Amino acid sequence: MKTFSKSVHPFVTCAVMAIAAPFAAQAQEACAPYTVRDGDSLGSIAQAAYGTFDYQIIFNANREVLAGNPNNLKAGLELKLPCKDGRLSADAELSSIIEAEEAKQAATAKKSNVYEPPLKFVSGNEWKPFTDETLNGGGMLVRIATTALQRGGNNRESTVSWVDDWGSHIETLLPSGAYDISVAWAETDCSNVSALPPDGQKRCTDFEYSLPVYEVAESFMTLPDNKYAAAETYEDFKDSRFCRPADWPFDKLELRGIKEPFVKFVRPKTPNECAEMLLAGEVDIYSIELETATDNFTKLNAMDKVVANPNLSEIVSFRLVTSKFNPRGRIYIAMLNKGLTEMRKTGEWYDIVATSLSDYNKLSN
Repeated sequence: MKTFSKSVHPFVTCAVMAIAAPFAAQAQEACAPYTVRDGDSLGSIAQAAYGTFDYQIIFNANREVLAGNPNNLKAGLELKLPCKDGRLSADAELSSIIEAEEAKQAATAKKSNVYEPPLKFVSGNEWKPFTDETLNGGGMLVRIATTALQRGGNNRESTVSWVDDWGSHIETLLPSGAYDISVAWAETDCSNVSALPPDGQKRCTDFEYSLPVYEVAESFMTLPDNKYAAAETYEDFKDSRFCRPADWPFDKLELRGIKEPFVKFVRPKTPNECAEMLLAGEVDIYSIELETATDNFTKLNAMDKVVANPNLSEIVSFRLVTSKFNPRGRIYIAMLNKGLTEMRKTGEWYDIVATSLSDYNKLSN
């Protein structure tokens, strides 16, 4: 795919990621609250509690109080540190909220006498634990999407098909009406459409997006002794050799001035190729989601050879997408948003996330 495709983005909660931090968080155990101190970062807190600087598990449990900014922790902020398996407390049970909400839906759902065809989802494989037909319910994001159609007053059936050519979802399958919703895509910043490249402009003008389904931390990986390792602003990346897989979106980077000739882009097909090029010294920076980078360098036995920039990480949202040419597309997005909103309120969203990650980690170990 040219812009939105996703290859293999595994989420690994147990790997160790070395991120520089000015102070180490105080000794802290998981399954307990934590009060932020001066000098803390999400990475240093995660290192103290879980032995890893991959802080996604903390962000998932505290997304409301963090307000989408992992870089700005204020002293005195109260955070929930989940148990290592994702439970929010030692006495909680994974799947308990899911089971309760399913029982409630079964008891209260009313069937319409009017035939309504199932909503047609399309997703792709090899993006574990997010989407893959070998996983329970098709993976975390597919489970969230199909569940949303049964929440918030919805009672809509759906089908899920698998097309591994992600580019075809955007280029053909959604605009033609072959499918209604694709699961799932990184958000596009449409605040300044004219500044985007043509493919980015199309994503803003031709598609509708749901509320965030899941948020991930975007990272900039370097070798420890590289002069860009401690960059404090995007301007500090000037003249770097910047690796990002060809099928990953570039629109956010370009809006921040990271484009040629300011940097020299290297665009191999897969994330793992970027990781290998970074280790070989062929590029200076590898830009990718933190979870994907963690997986890449873990498989290469090189976690101790790289660092993630501690100053410039940001949160990227994954969303469900439909074509504006689908006459019912906006209706479907509204239905999904109602379901997602209820799932956030009841805690079912978090329960699906936690159980999906727990299941994936068991398979990976």
